[in-house]
Amino acid sequence: MELFIIGIISYLMGSIPFGLILTKIFLKKDIREIGSGNIGATNALRTGNKLIGYSTLILDVLKAVIPVLYVKINFPDAVYMSALCAFIGHVFPVWLKFKGGKGIATYVGILFSLNIIFGLVFGICWLIIFFISKYSSLASLIGSLSIPVYVLILEGLENVFFLRSNVYFNIFYPQRKY
Repeated sequence: MELFIIGIISYLMGSIPFGLILTKIFLKKDIREIGSGNIGATNALRTGNKLIGYSTLILDVLKAVIPVLYVKINFPDAVYMSALCAFIGHVFPVWLKFKGGKGIATYVGILFSLNIIFGLVFGICWLIIFFISKYSSLASLIGSLSIPVYVLILEGLENVFFLRSNVYFNIFYPQRKY
């Protein structure tokens, strides 16, 4: 029952359409009729109002950070369920007939909540690719792919050099028992 409640609350928080809400309030427009028709932060930037775009980005990140961090602290075994449900809530919000955003900002919030290093790896990759290509979608795709590559490399080095007792892992991976 506890897992079900965590999933529902995380989904509902993730499904808050901040892009739609902010454009309705401040621009009196429906973001679904602008640009790609997406409710996410990238399309909110296309409205021409940077404040609404960046506010949408921050709020979309926070709607993942809040439930995932709460669950990580209080119910560590359910943290991945919370993360998945928050992400699914953004991509398929019940309020908008299951047509939401692409989930990149929510994904970034999840990464920072699970492990700050994951968020930094994504952010650095995103910035490098964006400055090279000028395509946010390509930067997001490569940034997302960088996380499993980073984890594979880290796990490989961890096993080779026996770093499990290192202070680094105790700080950034406190949930692990060594």
